[in-house]
Amino acid sequence: MNRIHLLPEQVANQIAAGEVVERPASVVKELVENALDAGATRIVVEVGSGGRALIRVTDDGCGMSRDDALLCLERHATSKIRRAEDLESVRSMGFRGEAIPSIASVSRFSLTTRERDEAVGEATQVLIQGGKISDVRVAASPPGTAVEVRQLFFNLPARRKFLRSEETERSHIQHYVGLAALAYPGVAFALICDGRTVLEFPLQPWSTDAERIPALKERLRQFHGADATLLAVDFQTELDGNQSVFESSDTGEESTLGTPPNVPERTNRLRVWGFIGAPGVSRSTRDSQHLFVNQRPVENRGLNFALIEGYHTALMKGQYPVCCLFLEIDPAQVDVNIHPQKREVKFRDEARVRRCVSQAVRDTLVKFHQGQGAATGPVHRPTVQPASPTAQTGLKLWPTTTPHPARPSPLPAAPTAPPFSSTARVPAGSPSPMDRARQEPEEASPSGPEPPNLKATGKATAVTVKPPVESAPGAESIPRLPPPEPVPLLRMPMRLVGVVGRLYVVFESDRGMVLMDQHAAHERILFEQMLHRLERTEEAPSQKLLLPETVELAPKDAEFLRRHLSVLSRLGVGLREFGDRTFLLDALPPFVKTVQPRQFIFELIDQLKLAGTGVNNLRLGEDVVAKTVCRHAVKANDPLAPRELEQLAADLRSCAMPYTCPHGRPTLIEMNWRELEKKFGRTN
Repeated sequence: MNRIHLLPEQVANQIAAGEVVERPASVVKELVENALDAGATRIVVEVGSGGRALIRVTDDGCGMSRDDALLCLERHATSKIRRAEDLESVRSMGFRGEAIPSIASVSRFSLTTRERDEAVGEATQVLIQGGKISDVRVAASPPGTAVEVRQLFFNLPARRKFLRSEETERSHIQHYVGLAALAYPGVAFALICDGRTVLEFPLQPWSTDAERIPALKERLRQFHGADATLLAVDFQTELDGNQSVFESSDTGEESTLGTPPNVPERTNRLRVWGFIGAPGVSRSTRDSQHLFVNQRPVENRGLNFALIEGYHTALMKGQYPVCCLFLEIDPAQVDVNIHPQKREVKFRDEARVRRCVSQAVRDTLVKFHQGQGAATGPVHRPTVQPASPTAQTGLKLWPTTTPHPARPSPLPAAPTAPPFSSTARVPAGSPSPMDRARQEPEEASPSGPEPPNLKATGKATAVTVKPPVESAPGAESIPRLPPPEPVPLLRMPMRLVGVVGRLYVVFESDRGMVLMDQHAAHERILFEQMLHRLERTEEAPSQKLLLPETVELAPKDAEFLRRHLSVLSRLGVGLREFGDRTFLLDALPPFVKTVQPRQFIFELIDQLKLAGTGVNNLRLGEDVVAKTVCRHAVKANDPLAPRELEQLAADLRSCAMPYTCPHGRPTLIEMNWRELEKKFGRTN
């Protein structure tokens, strides 16, 4: 008797549904992806009972004819690919042709569609019960497609029993709709749960490259709120070349972002753009990390490691970055067909991609620290007058090479105090910084909005752009200036107030109050100074071990280490092959103090896997350097003179990463006037 037989079509579809349809959110994902591939500009998702009772996805895409509506219910029927070679350059969200028949086999399914250019105006409606077509009829419907899924898993009680609570399933659906809205700001999304609109994302302009960053910024504000400070990222490089280009959207120039995935174009260029959290903005989980490859939401461990590598000492241990990053890459360089639900992707040159992502994050943070770029937009750098020559104290925290004339003001000019001084006092009768911040919006200029020129006080964020005043007929309209973005904290002038708790230094700026941790600040200064001294050493120091030790590794680690022996030699680590999977360790860098050399090699392999060949001899000694500077930095209760505190702040400004200590803790905390007024109940 034959034991092997073909399964019925309905059973095969239900097995496929077990891979594709994990939960109601999986149904929403597949239907929304089909709507996006159809060119929809508005997608409405309706859910009942967490997706158990009802899932309805309506779009205004191209729609389907009657024949296509019936054919799409067959397994592996798709309009996305035609040949096996097309799998190497998939540009659409879906391509397998399995989702619709799989969903229809485990639900009461209804498909209503009408082509966008249909002259008759008749739509086609197909009704399916558990995978079997029950009716095909003509219906009235606007152009587009509406798919209705009721009683999911009604014919698979075991699968239905494993669904979570309505709240849990609803939260998964909300999460995916939010991801789709972030990936496609040019599409309007709405999510209706049990008759109540939960999410609504209006369409954002997305037709030109210059509109992408503002559109994504607005979507992030709608999705996460406006609390977090984000930095714009725009980085590109050629995958087959060594030269990389960093272009920051902070410059205000129109960038040339890559072609969207649905436009056929072959290029070796990799572009990374989007937003990352500023130093101090982090979460205890990866839930706020949104990564998109050719506008497809993906999960990739390599990209997660690249983010952490890019932040490096700007991130505390146990914390994860906040980001929304888009990778635009040639579809032939990435494989999206390795996961049943297309959540994971695989890059052809993953090490190169990871290095590019790390460099994009690192360059963005460095540019922000250096004051060359501010959060989420153009930066108006403060150009200030030099301090009064009569001032005996005060160290400036900004460049003073180009004096700038004071901006005309209807108020009488007050004497200028030293920009950063512990002895300067505000003259009697002159407005305080908080008063000036309040009075600034009421000041009117006879010539319309003033450009954000700054006086010697270094005020950068209180400049307000007023609506244009109606001019006389025939007069030329004055172009409206974009609102100024906040500048980095250390680019603002600050005045020393005092020290509280013998640890926290208090400064006053035009934006509010600033607290500096003197220990963390001194740690960062000493840390970078020691690294700079090590960088000037051309040859990596190496110290022989008294007794060489043998290290036996797993086959995979042994092969990896064998490929990187030259890198280890440059780092000052003496390793040579001593067998098939055994290596002889006979030298270590002198700053590596360890009583377990074998364990050090294991940890070194992990670091090399994370950073690749980009690791240098400083990375091996960073932990030792961080511990050393922690012991030598000023401590709490160490009294410092005002001039020493000023010099500490000035030295901190010259650091590449001044806002965090080597362990990722913040060195500076700012509390603006609005926060202070709120705490004292002075806000309405």
